Amino acid sequence: MADDKEQRYDPATIEQKWQERWAADPRLYAAEPATSNKPKYYVLEMLPYPSGQLHMGHVRNYAIGDALARQMWMRGYNVLHPMGWDAFGLPAENAALKNNMPPREWTLGNIAAMKRQMLRLGLGYDWATEVTTCLPEYYRWNQWFFLRMYEKGLVYRKKSKVNWCPECATVLANEQVVDGCCWRHEDTQVEQRDLEQWFLRITSYAEELLQGLETLEGWPEKVRTMQRNWIGRSEGTEVDFFLAPDDIVGGTTEEPVIVTPPPDAKRIRVFTTRVDTIFGATSLQLAPEHPLVAFFTSVDGALKNQVGTLLDEQKKARESGDLGAIEKHGIPTGKDAINPYNGERIPIWVANYVLMDYGTGAIMSVPAHDERDFEFAKKYAIPIRQVIKPVHDETGAEHLPFISEDGVLINSGEYDGLKCVDAQRQLQEAAARSAFGEGKVIFRLKDWGVSRQRYWGTPIPFIHCERDGMVPVPDDQLPVLLPEKIEITQQGGSPLGRVPSFVNTTCPKCGGPARRETDTMDTFVDSSWYFYRYTDARDTKAPFDSATVQYWFPIDQYIGGVEHAILHLIYSRFWTKVMRDLGMVKNDEPARRLFTQGMVIKDGAKMSKSKGNVVSPDDMVARYGADATRMYALFAAPPDRDLDWQEDGVAGVSRFLARVWRLVTKHAPQARSSAPEARSSAVEDDALKGHDFSRADRGSQPAGALAPEGSLSGPSLKLLRKLHQTIAKITLDFEGRWHFNTCVAAIMELVNELQDADAQLTAGEIPAPVMRELLQTLILLLAPFAPFLAAELWDDLGGEGSVLRAPWPKSDPELAKEDEIEIPVQINGKLISVVRVAAGSDAKTIEAAALADEKVRARTAGKNVVKVIVVPGRTVNLVVK
Repeated sequence: MADDKEQRYDPATIEQKWQERWAADPRLYAAEPATSNKPKYYVLEMLPYPSGQLHMGHVRNYAIGDALARQMWMRGYNVLHPMGWDAFGLPAENAALKNNMPPREWTLGNIAAMKRQMLRLGLGYDWATEVTTCLPEYYRWNQWFFLRMYEKGLVYRKKSKVNWCPECATVLANEQVVDGCCWRHEDTQVEQRDLEQWFLRITSYAEELLQGLETLEGWPEKVRTMQRNWIGRSEGTEVDFFLAPDDIVGGTTEEPVIVTPPPDAKRIRVFTTRVDTIFGATSLQLAPEHPLVAFFTSVDGALKNQVGTLLDEQKKARESGDLGAIEKHGIPTGKDAINPYNGERIPIWVANYVLMDYGTGAIMSVPAHDERDFEFAKKYAIPIRQVIKPVHDETGAEHLPFISEDGVLINSGEYDGLKCVDAQRQLQEAAARSAFGEGKVIFRLKDWGVSRQRYWGTPIPFIHCERDGMVPVPDDQLPVLLPEKIEITQQGGSPLGRVPSFVNTTCPKCGGPARRETDTMDTFVDSSWYFYRYTDARDTKAPFDSATVQYWFPIDQYIGGVEHAILHLIYSRFWTKVMRDLGMVKNDEPARRLFTQGMVIKDGAKMSKSKGNVVSPDDMVARYGADATRMYALFAAPPDRDLDWQEDGVAGVSRFLARVWRLVTKHAPQARSSAPEARSSAVEDDALKGHDFSRADRGSQPAGALAPEGSLSGPSLKLLRKLHQTIAKITLDFEGRWHFNTCVAAIMELVNELQDADAQLTAGEIPAPVMRELLQTLILLLAPFAPFLAAELWDDLGGEGSVLRAPWPKSDPELAKEDEIEIPVQINGKLISVVRVAAGSDAKTIEAAALADEKVRARTAGKNVVKVIVVPGRTVNLVVK
């Protein structure tokens, strides 16, 4: 049989055989119950949108997680490795529209196709835990959570200016607008519209979301920085300026006073992080949508028209995604405001770069100490007054704008001479004492708008009653089901609004006629908690069992794209904290470690359906096999870097696997002939008796147990040394940096050495137990990357049980140690030669070898060796004059 096998490596036949065997064992990839005494390991790749077929970008993501899961199984962990489908949302609905098929039918068909692809790739998922978010058994719990959040005051509804994608015909959250365009339709400009919307009060958790980032040491710093910037914490002071009555004469900077306004004075609250500069405020600027602007324009038609122009400019800048670069325009209102610290009157302007949705919608303009204000003041000839000077500037000369906080106050009355930080504290305290201001922390993060005017999403569980207003749907009436037969258009709001059988209902509170809410939830609701459902996917009484979640959470390793840093990853952190406060979970964060894989690039762009540059894994599997396809995705680049797609690389990996096939099948008869008592303890169950492999980091006993070291021949020791160096390298890579590309390269080097020793292997110069150790350990190292081939070769060598459950090999440091090492020798910093010395040689021995080297002697002849610097095991440097 071995002779036949040597003829050709046939991945199609091998992989079909093992796919069928694995499919017949539903418990193969199943996690053990939470009562297991094994350490748990929850590894998870982000679930896909089932709007089409898998492409190689998906394969890379899933191959990373699958390799890790397989290695952790082999290390004796209780592994949870699930998969599901983020099946609601715009991609599925738009694809269904394009293909003239109901979204449910289209989505479930795609799920079936993508699942077949995953099975064909040999991905080790526990399909008993599969979650599909568009099914009622899942989305009923979206509705349940929505109602619990409503009860806690975390859900509200208001009219709001929203982001509208004309292509999607629905609202987008702020996080879904990228450079002014829809995140899914990159060439479609987002519009601004005013709509009644549902919001989740994520801002209630803004501080905790920010502080929690400090605990996420296993997350990439890039992701944490993106979240910090998006949350955008600013600490400062809110101060009330006052609309000046015509008969009030203000004070001056030279004679500061604390102004006590009359009770009916109109307060204009501003937020500033630099209250120490407030004596330099020479104007007040309002957002075009500020309520006070509406008051001014109600009696001034000309001003109203000018403000309308500013609004148009701001709207265009928002829609282009370039609001920060807007050309700054402003309009004087003819009204003044009073600075509460000194009674000074300053003009009120309306400016197009001031936003109503950040801070209070009003700013004090201090042109001497802010670049934006300086630019505006220069343009409109507004006075510029310096009130901060550098600490060491005795002249007081103006170097404007001076924006540093490393300065002292001038022109600020009683606060002159104070350092900026001290002045900020004292000015804030003065405002609080006189009730015209207070310390304040604000965030860039806004509440999460979850309303979508589309069909394919979770119905929001509320009812509009003319008598009782907005009424929540009772729990016993959940889920609110989506109607299956519906006409979907992109016109006239939600398609649900045109389905009388859905809309018309009875108010659960008064029993009168009522209308259901027709908005559906943002799809990111679905993906904010799905990984909890995996732990208890068939629960009909609750979203999940809290005790089971407590065992599995937090997720040990989460894997996905960095593009989700300020979308899914913030929302899921928020959802976890809400569930904790509901008493459902005890963890503060969903995932202990996060890994963001690089993209797959083809034709200079990210591989995606919208770009039309996808490569189907089906084509690659048909030509080269699943093992070669997934192994190439791990080998072609470090997993955190972008991978430039090259089909020739898949072919090269396929050729390598064929070499492994020929090597093992050729020498399998000799390896199988080793007697049980002589077999390697790394791979034989009999030799493992007495070892506890239920613990973490279980591993084989080292191959040195095969025979006394002195009884092994030189070729055997050389091969065993390379084997154990390879074990050590791959184990270290799995535990740390995840450079699976170098893992595969190390296996290739090992195979090269085994092939170089083919003559000795064939001649029987390598003892059968050593041969068995070499081949079986090679297969174990290959198993996380090429599971089909590993299973076949493991079976061929007579390995016990499934290779998936075979213990991960353990390196013997003594066997891995080189007998001799190479030491580079430098003279005056320049490499001259390399000497070989016994491993572990001391400094004197290494120095002697270096000085005795012919090249070194030739370069030092007739010269004075002033100093010899030896770094044992590393280098020798001679200082010669």
